[in-house]
Amino acid sequence: MATLKDIAEQVGVSISTVSRVINQDDSRRISEETKQKIWKAAKALQYRAPQAAKQKRNSRPQQSQPITSAHAVGCILSLPDNKYNHPYFSPIIQGIEAKLLEAGTSLSFLHTQAELKSEALFDSLLKSRNLSGIICVEGMEASQYKWLKERVPNIVGIDVADPAIPVISYDRMNAARIAVRHLIELGHRRIGFIGGAGLLGQLEREKRYRGYRLALEEEGLELNPAWTINAEWDADRSYTEMKRLVRTEDQPTAMFCASDMMGIAAMRAVTEEGLSIPKDIAFIGIDDIEFARFSTPPLSSVHIPKYEMGYAAAKVLLDGLDNPYPFPFRMLLPFTLIKRASTIAEGAT
Repeated sequence: MATLKDIAEQVGVSISTVSRVINQDDSRRISEETKQKIWKAAKALQYRAPQAAKQKRNSRPQQSQPITSAHAVGCILSLPDNKYNHPYFSPIIQGIEAKLLEAGTSLSFLHTQAELKSEALFDSLLKSRNLSGIICVEGMEASQYKWLKERVPNIVGIDVADPAIPVISYDRMNAARIAVRHLIELGHRRIGFIGGAGLLGQLEREKRYRGYRLALEEEGLELNPAWTINAEWDADRSYTEMKRLVRTEDQPTAMFCASDMMGIAAMRAVTEEGLSIPKDIAFIGIDDIEFARFSTPPLSSVHIPKYEMGYAAAKVLLDGLDNPYPFPFRMLLPFTLIKRASTIAEGAT
């Protein structure tokens, strides 16, 4: 069965734009030409929207045949821009949509942190929809989150730090620790870090950085501030800062990257400077996005069950709508260390 993502890919627009058109959301201007393309694609793909959307487009019965659903569910991504095709978040969204589809419904809307900065959009978020619940991926700005919690009856988080709601996550700190221990077991003693701060804006409180630091402390290894790159989760900055680092005399022999995107960008900087991976500098990341297998060399990483987290979050939300949980809980899904050529040279064991 078709999803918002399928329509977005066929038309060449964002999932958010498709969501707005399907749900008659006029908080942002969308050209009539784009709207017609979306409705045409929805009809061709036999997209079936949730009941909340059906009530808004009685004038368009020929466009699609929505299914009947008692619940309207939205999703908010903690992204500073509108990159719905982000290689980490995309599998999470797919997992959410898959479970909702099994229950005979689909996402009523999908917005990013950046979009919610629009006061008009944020104010109309609940006024225009009778929301039953929201899946919040990796948190959001504190005042906005407080506003939503006061108005939405059910919220499920993915990787959020709120003990008052059900949360689906993985042990970020231990995943980072395992990744760094892999480097240590290979003999590395000069290990750097690339990543960014969390919503609190303090690198020292970010769990993957804490896991990196813990692994070093357990082995009595030096944590050199000169080898710490706060790229603010920006791949361009990871690239430029890694170039700067490898041009210094005091270089690490390995880098732990708190996301694969940071690692892939930094590896390019190293190879452009004429250094060899992993002979000169080894790299390991976290996430195990699809691109990690195709980088040069393939990037070692910690596989995070992204699709499964989205699927589980949607299931928890749907189950809780019909039978509220007696208390909030935190479900930690397992992760797996994936060893590739960025840490272990070809032919090595």
